[in-house]
Amino acid sequence: MPLFDLSLEQLRDYTSSVVPPADFDAFWDRTITEARALPLDAVFEPVDNYLAVIDTFDVSYAGFGGDRIKGWLHLPSHRQPGQQLPVVVEYIGYSGGRGLVNQNTKWAQAGYAHFIMDTRGQGYGGVSGDTPDPHPSAGGNNYAGLMTRGADHQDNYYFRRVYVDAFRAVEAAQSHPAVDPSKVVLTGVSQGGGITVAAAGLTAGRLDGVIAALPDVPFLQDFPRAIDITPRGPYPEIAGFLGRHREKYEPTLAVLNYFDGVHLGRAATVPALFSAAQMDDICPPSTVFASYNSYGTGSSAAPGGAPEGVPVKDIEVYRFNNHEGGQEHHWIKQLQFLRKHLS
Repeated sequence: MPLFDLSLEQLRDYTSSVVPPADFDAFWDRTITEARALPLDAVFEPVDNYLAVIDTFDVSYAGFGGDRIKGWLHLPSHRQPGQQLPVVVEYIGYSGGRGLVNQNTKWAQAGYAHFIMDTRGQGYGGVSGDTPDPHPSAGGNNYAGLMTRGADHQDNYYFRRVYVDAFRAVEAAQSHPAVDPSKVVLTGVSQGGGITVAAAGLTAGRLDGVIAALPDVPFLQDFPRAIDITPRGPYPEIAGFLGRHREKYEPTLAVLNYFDGVHLGRAATVPALFSAAQMDDICPPSTVFASYNSYGTGSSAAPGGAPEGVPVKDIEVYRFNNHEGGQEHHWIKQLQFLRKHLS
């Protein structure tokens, strides 16, 4: 894929034209308050992972609407009795789930507690999953895939449920005795990166303990531009839906606006390391930079949105990569970033 988006100089200055709905904060205040009114009921069951150096727990907890959400908690087996570890909460890419019990333990290998959230209704592509999406809107009129599921109203939209699940995943991770609840890191690639941005914004001012965010080639950012320029899925699911339902462009964009990471990340207060790939035709770099440039600018760390108050943030750009981004090279950058900010 050739370079098709803005130049790097233009990307560094690019900001989205999207404006949050007037009731954006009230919508999310109501959503999170309703979710937290339900018991979290986090359950951790030890499970054999066939690995000598990692202990694993099969996790379930109450997400949106009290629905049971699955996950894994991996811990280094050499930890000291009573020791509490910083935890990395990981969100998964589009179509993927939590995977098999020993499929992804890399953060525990690095010495952290590693909490992986299963994504409701996914796990059908790439990595398996175990969590259904029982919401009534899951069977509504939508394009194949998840991007227009429940897009008739913001209360019904699929990612409202996922973002709440992600918020409660942090609470679930914090509830385990081997986890230091004051040292939570959020991370994910693609959809997982978009959920990371959302969770960083939604936990700010509502839940203590999140200390860093690592959104890697994040999805779910700057929806209007993404729909217009992205040639490869999942954003084209939205264009496909609107190509048939021509009268629904404005109403659909109005719903998506509540879930745009450009708005959600603005409230974040914690240091962040983003990544973007300049040949990415799934999450175009301009949409990633829209999120990066907005991140933290409206937070309590930045009174009035003053630039000098924006949380520490950086972005790694991989010029000759598509959506795979930096992969193992970027993980080294993430480890270095956490070493700096956890010390």
